[in-house]
Amino acid sequence: MNVVTSLAELRAARALLEEPVGIVPTMGFLHPGHLSLVRRAGIECASVVVSIFVNPIQFGPNEDLATYPRDLPQDLAMLGDEHVALVWTPTSDVMYPPGFQTWVTVEALTERLEGAERPGHFRGVTTVVTKLFTGVQPQRAYFGQKDAQQATVIRQMTRDLNFPIDIVICPTVREPDGLAMSSRNAYLDPVERRSATVLFRALERAQAAFTQGERDAETLRNVVSAVITQEPLADLQYVSCADCDTLLELHGHTDRALLSVAVRVGRVRLIDNVILTAN
Repeated sequence: MNVVTSLAELRAARALLEEPVGIVPTMGFLHPGHLSLVRRAGIECASVVVSIFVNPIQFGPNEDLATYPRDLPQDLAMLGDEHVALVWTPTSDVMYPPGFQTWVTVEALTERLEGAERPGHFRGVTTVVTKLFTGVQPQRAYFGQKDAQQATVIRQMTRDLNFPIDIVICPTVREPDGLAMSSRNAYLDPVERRSATVLFRALERAQAAFTQGERDAETLRNVVSAVITQEPLADLQYVSCADCDTLLELHGHTDRALLSVAVRVGRVRLIDNVILTAN
């Protein structure tokens, strides 16, 4: 496994990789959710590249950039046991050299949900992913379903900019109690950690209602809200029942929807989602 930092090192190492190449973009502090993406890439690609970069431009002024969990030695040890050919660990100066002033923006899809709650976040995501794509030049890129809006935005960007890359979205990996795996889970104290399971419990309740025949979008949103508001430590940010492609809120009858939620537990902001599809 080759570990590189500079663009020159990346280009030299990339030239030696067997095709097709798959990339797994990460911000480090890896967990089994990340490794599931790496393993999927290893099955489908001859060479796997993992990027590790805490991207400053996707953090807002009051967010957790300074305290975001980092452990590069542990990350590299975990990847050393996987089918990974190359790890790119750029610095901020490599990604955003002095005088940097070019941004990639996807418009309508980023105006709601996480985009409304975190202004500028997706501009940072799409800009850094574009730079990862142009640097690594993969044929496939792997992202998790937990960040459903991000996945939709990146698909749109890839189509719009004619990147010759297949975007592969992999299932959310969960803890045994249902909590979606996230690097930010490390912030939760034991009491908050128990409370955080309310996100998936609420989504499961709505999914069960949908399976039993409930098709009204507003009712499904209310099912989620009712569960979360019963948890004293949970501060509900939003519940969405939206079109899977446009992310516009649905009203009335629906046979397919992205049901997503954002909740603050203590100082930790958590998101989760399920896709509802009628048989």
